[in-house]
Amino acid sequence: MGKDSKPKEAKGKGKQAGGGSDETASKGKGKAGKSADGLGTCTYVKVNFNLDISARHVLCEKQGKINEAYKKLQDGWLNNGDKVPPAEFAKIAAEYSECPSGKKGGDLGWFPRGKMAGPFQEVAFNTPVGATSAPFKSTHGYHIILCEGRKN
Repeated sequence: MGKDSKPKEAKGKGKQAGGGSDETASKGKGKAGKSADGLGTCTYVKVNFNLDISARHVLCEKQGKINEAYKKLQDGWLNNGDKVPPAEFAKIAAEYSECPSGKKGGDLGWFPRGKMAGPFQEVAFNTPVGATSAPFKSTHGYHIILCEGRKN
């Protein structure tokens, strides 16, 4: 009986710890939370100018209109090497954006990788925090993004 109880205890502990031996659990822990690109599996981007509002952008159907909005950002800040103040980006979004979010200064909320269409996601996740993207095209039209924060 004593011999039978020890292996049963070991199996029980293995199941409670994740269904495998300590060696298997260690290997699993090393991989947990990592994706193939080495980033966390739940990465979010905040495209915004207020810390309490998650994501913002300017969306225009015509390239000429988005270029006009971007020129205002360039003339006011970007040509001087400055970052666009969040409140000013919000004004540009409210004035130029044709997205319903334009009425709220371009607010899109927090979003994870995989939620937005290809080009939008790529630009959003590759724009440094505090920086403004150059105009780019997606399936919805032409955009400018202000990235203000990231969280996992």
